[in-house]
Amino acid sequence: MAGIYLHIPFCKQACSYCNFHFSTTLQAKDQMVSALCRELEQRRDYLGGDKIDTIYLGGGTPSLLNASELNILFLKIEELFAVSPEAEVTLESNPDDLSHSFLTELLDTPVNRLSIGIQSFFDEDLRAMNRAHDAVQSHSCLELVHQMGFDNFNIDLIYGMPTLSMEQWQDNLLNLNTFEVPHVSCYALTVEPGTALFHQIRKGQAPDVKDDKMVAHFRALVEFAEENELLHYEISNLARPQKLAVHNRNYWFGAPYLGIGPSAHSFNGQQRSWNVANNQKYLKAIDQNLPYQESESLSEIDQYNEYVLTRLRTMWGCQINEINKWGEETYQHFHNQIQPFLDSSHVRREDSTYRLTPEGMLLADHISKELFMT
Repeated sequence: MAGIYLHIPFCKQACSYCNFHFSTTLQAKDQMVSALCRELEQRRDYLGGDKIDTIYLGGGTPSLLNASELNILFLKIEELFAVSPEAEVTLESNPDDLSHSFLTELLDTPVNRLSIGIQSFFDEDLRAMNRAHDAVQSHSCLELVHQMGFDNFNIDLIYGMPTLSMEQWQDNLLNLNTFEVPHVSCYALTVEPGTALFHQIRKGQAPDVKDDKMVAHFRALVEFAEENELLHYEISNLARPQKLAVHNRNYWFGAPYLGIGPSAHSFNGQQRSWNVANNQKYLKAIDQNLPYQESESLSEIDQYNEYVLTRLRTMWGCQINEINKWGEETYQHFHNQIQPFLDSSHVRREDSTYRLTPEGMLLADHISKELFMT
């Protein structure tokens, strides 16, 4: 099975923390939809005929496209690829876009899953992040999503915000039960170079992010998940039973995917490619048949490192039989490097599987780096 990712590079306004590629100029929206269709045509053979079991529209803000524009993309995908009748089709969206009329229109598209950028249920946090919605819209859109029959959806939440107290973070988590949220992605606020938040902190216009708050919020998340039977299946992703995201799981298991649109990445198991992260350059290249991608071939060491980086983050962990396919030397390296983390209880071994403990999740990047081969 394989996936298709479409990057919709438009936003109403720039969130202070975001370093994804987008533009707040929407004049080229029609032109972009046409260009995405042309790239789909140009790269129809990339996945080698694999059946598509997940389509994901990310961004940016894909909910800025109307239903007609979305259906243009879906029809092109159905024309060019073998799409499973049970395919998961996810649309990233913002609360302020999820009106009754828009959700009604979505019912006439293949979209069967929403990923909603709530981020917080408190206005102070939303203002600090320069979000386009407010707390009232956070609540009302979830009520409306249920009323309209969308029973498979995700919400995003951000923790570690300087404006977010522990009590407020716990209130945010309680809303997962209040609104019967089937899937949640929780991310620690990170300060990325070049973002508005980065410059605000450097100029003393905003408080810096504190590691101790982030750690406390994450531990509260782990405790909440255990108490409320949420499956903590990846460091940042939690779900009710049977509501795990197919898109996410495919990524962590190394399934091939085709990335369409400016800044989108693609992966076929042996090679990774990425599109130019500039709307005008992308549109020009598509229109004039110019190059718009770079790529790299993955060595066996690269493939092992990516396996460790992705799988160790999940509840499925790293499997000895899978590591063995890279040879005895690689397995011995893994075995030797992971032993200190077993001793410190940051990793646990169950039969032939190595998994991070909750405390190990806080050090996931460091542990993965120590396991990498060079």
